[in-house]
Amino acid sequence: MFEAGALFSFTGTTMASLMFFWSMYRQFVPYQIRDYLEKCFYKMFGLVSTSVHIKFTEYTEDKGLKKSQAYDLIRNYLSSKSTARAQRLKANESKNSKSLVLSLDDHEAVEDVFQGVKVVWSLSVWKSDNQADSSERRYLTLSFHNRYREMITTTYLDHVLREGKEIGLKNRERKLYTNNSSQDYSAWREGRWSNVPFDHPATFETLAMDLEKKEGIKKDLIKFTKGKDYYRKVGKPWKRGYLLFGPPGTGKSTMISAMANFLEYDVYDLELTTVKDNSELKKLMLDTKGKSIVVIEDIDCSLDLTGQRKKKKEEDEDEEDEQKKKEAEKLLKRERGERESKVTLSGLLNAIDGLWSACSGEKIIVFTTNYLDKLDPALIRRGRMDNHIEMSYCRFEAFKVLAKNYLEIESHDLYGEIKRLVEETDMSPADVAENLMPKSDEDDADICLKRLVMSLEEEKEKARKLAEEEEKKKAERDARRKKKKAEEEHKKKKETEENGDVSRDNGNHI
Repeated sequence: MFEAGALFSFTGTTMASLMFFWSMYRQFVPYQIRDYLEKCFYKMFGLVSTSVHIKFTEYTEDKGLKKSQAYDLIRNYLSSKSTARAQRLKANESKNSKSLVLSLDDHEAVEDVFQGVKVVWSLSVWKSDNQADSSERRYLTLSFHNRYREMITTTYLDHVLREGKEIGLKNRERKLYTNNSSQDYSAWREGRWSNVPFDHPATFETLAMDLEKKEGIKKDLIKFTKGKDYYRKVGKPWKRGYLLFGPPGTGKSTMISAMANFLEYDVYDLELTTVKDNSELKKLMLDTKGKSIVVIEDIDCSLDLTGQRKKKKEEDEDEEDEQKKKEAEKLLKRERGERESKVTLSGLLNAIDGLWSACSGEKIIVFTTNYLDKLDPALIRRGRMDNHIEMSYCRFEAFKVLAKNYLEIESHDLYGEIKRLVEETDMSPADVAENLMPKSDEDDADICLKRLVMSLEEEKEKARKLAEEEEKKKAERDARRKKKKAEEEHKKKKETEENGDVSRDNGNHI
């Protein structure tokens, strides 16, 4: 009993001493010296070891610019092995949280057997010692006996990548991504993008739009997905830009969801205001995968990109007030200590259409805006935004789609009156849909359509009054300009007369 107690005491003391010296070594020995010593140790260990280790990093470049495809495929392959054999697992929720997806946890290992040969996969996490760079990098290590080197590096690795790809396609769950702010370390350490399952129900069949226009967009998308060889032949990156513009509530976001569901693509919602600078923007774009749609919504107000190449034009009082408002908002942000994004127009153009845009293929980029005239022409020219799609107010063809969706009817006695009103009145599809949606179990098609007719008539009257007010304001502005111009001309004429009088006085004096 005494010997056992002494043994435990000695073991505990030894472990504590080793942990103390290890922490001192990590804290006080410079990184360069530690790196050199560790390389020498591994080299000496390799002389007597019969094991071979192959490392697969999460990112392909030292600076972590691009996610490794091989790493993701291996993780897919190991998912089933981990569930059956690993001691520690990581649980993630799957689509709609109906089940859990288990995967290998950090600093855990799992064995695999291929053609009678045993190999070991381990997942490790590397943390930088540099306080300025607190990021984490994961990597997988494959270990096996040296005598099986040729078989493992050829047959087995091909098998793993092939199986991983098939598992990924089988279990693929389309996702909606949003970029993490680099200022939030807790989110940034998990990666540049966070995601949730993409389960938006919108389709082209339910989209309120002219039928011919919808069919044209669908054909354009199909042509793009089949154009890999064509794009290479003409010397262009395999990407396509779509500009969706129109008033609020006209279905721009719904169009994006319909496109994603039609193509079965992932969606990356890029929030420019949280991107620190141009360099970070490039890294975010490189971290997106193919078969995806990269979306920048309301790009006219995401950043001050429109003001970097302003055209000279006459400014009235409204424009001056808007400029003062922008300056006040910037000043308020500075007082609160909020960091402004340093992404520039040039940086955005290079990220979506420069040399960096050719690093991944089969990608669609979508901009949305409520005010097309506010955007810089260089941002929306053909070649960057190839297809300009106007999302207009609800007309009769779009109304029929909404009536079928919400009321399950294709004709009604009020259709004639509604056709006349929707062609004369500017009402968004969102407002039309709200009127068509039953508000109680008693609401039938008649009640909903009559409510829509009433709303259209009210909107028509409101638009008439608004037009009269705008005309009145315009007349007042014109009157002020004429008055100001007349005063300037009078002042100029008076100065000319005074100068003439002075000249005559000087002549008489001489």
